[in-house]
Amino acid sequence: MGKYFGTEGFRGEANQTLTFEHAIQIGRFLGWYYGARQNKKCKIVIGKDTRRSSYMFEYALCTGLVASGADAYIMHVTTTPSVAYITRVDDFDCGIMISASHNPYYDNGIKLFNGQGEKMPEETILEIEDYIDGKTEVPVAERDAIGRTVDYVSGRNRYIGHLISMSKYGFKDVKVGLDVANGASWQIAKAVFDALGAKTYVINDAPDGYNINTDCGSTHIEHLQKYVVDNGLDVGFAFDGDADRCLAVDEKGNVVTGDHTLYIYGLYMKERGKLLNNKVVTTVMSNFGLYKALDKVGIDYDKTKVGDKYVYENMVQTGNRIGGEQSGHIIFSKYETTGDGILTALKLMEVMLARGKSMSELAAPVVFYPQVLKNVRVKSKPEAQNDPDVQAAVKAVSEALGEDGRILVRESGTEPVIRVMVEAGSDEICEKYVDQVIEVIKSKGHME
Repeated sequence: MGKYFGTEGFRGEANQTLTFEHAIQIGRFLGWYYGARQNKKCKIVIGKDTRRSSYMFEYALCTGLVASGADAYIMHVTTTPSVAYITRVDDFDCGIMISASHNPYYDNGIKLFNGQGEKMPEETILEIEDYIDGKTEVPVAERDAIGRTVDYVSGRNRYIGHLISMSKYGFKDVKVGLDVANGASWQIAKAVFDALGAKTYVINDAPDGYNINTDCGSTHIEHLQKYVVDNGLDVGFAFDGDADRCLAVDEKGNVVTGDHTLYIYGLYMKERGKLLNNKVVTTVMSNFGLYKALDKVGIDYDKTKVGDKYVYENMVQTGNRIGGEQSGHIIFSKYETTGDGILTALKLMEVMLARGKSMSELAAPVVFYPQVLKNVRVKSKPEAQNDPDVQAAVKAVSEALGEDGRILVRESGTEPVIRVMVEAGSDEICEKYVDQVIEVIKSKGHME
């Protein structure tokens, strides 16, 4: 990760950590990098979520892009996966999404995609950061080399058509609840489900610039749980602010996580001979119950670091077709290069209809193990993590748990903390072993 950009782009509080000057600079660099540097006119597509500050960043990015000679195509309010998709299929040089995903409204972010709709390579990100820090210069365009802005709402409509085409079944008479988090999917999701014939019930679809993710969406799924039960719906889907993740709710009001989705659709692929390498891709934070369920049906798995970036990298390298995170970032690499909440919902609907089963029946084999996770503030993450006595304590817990649980100790990527997590048969066992390791960290003087 760089100085400004993390795994999810340049993110922070609007006009504090991430300013409109930063956006202008990013636009200036990208317009030159993909255009004038190669002596050509480049095209860059931009989408945004519903935050009030997204308009400011959209205009700032456009200013920088056209000043460097690029043509900026504006999709307006749309989802992150739609920008990645349109960048790839409409031959844009790169794509930009303005969003802080599931963060509160006062935060925002700038996510960058290369021409293949994949997250921008690290080497390009580092060049952008050098320009922001004044280490390099970029010339301005002049006369007929100055760029322009183009209304590209048609790109969003093409993406809606793409999603509709992904469904093998009509949803006639299926009652579906959607929580669109007052965010980027507030118009798109309903349009897709309506077109496929569902009886669509939508909540939190009145964005005002301040209410994105506020007590709604996938981070507050309890509201959709109640709504599904109270209205007798067959299933519900909750998205986050930029709709790159999806959590589901079954007809009984139970949450269906990303881990459940990996099992449900992974098994569906295996049954049809479509699960290449007989593997799904998980992160180290997937629940132990998922691995037990996959073992029972003979499906293998890879584990990556936390972050859909690492999941996708694994899929590119291995050819694995499905992967994701418990939080609901699911990547179907045959169709898209990033997590797509609406596509995930469509794929879960496909399994329900193909198998003639309710969502609760499909998810039942994944029984989550109790989990306790505690954060320990430390003076030095590497020193605490690599301490021989700490490693011995972790090994002892792992041996004690055997095949009935697991322990994971990892460094936070954003805070000065070590995360100690145990999954086991009961909360009491989890607490016991987490505290056992933390006590060793404390006794060795690593805690602040």
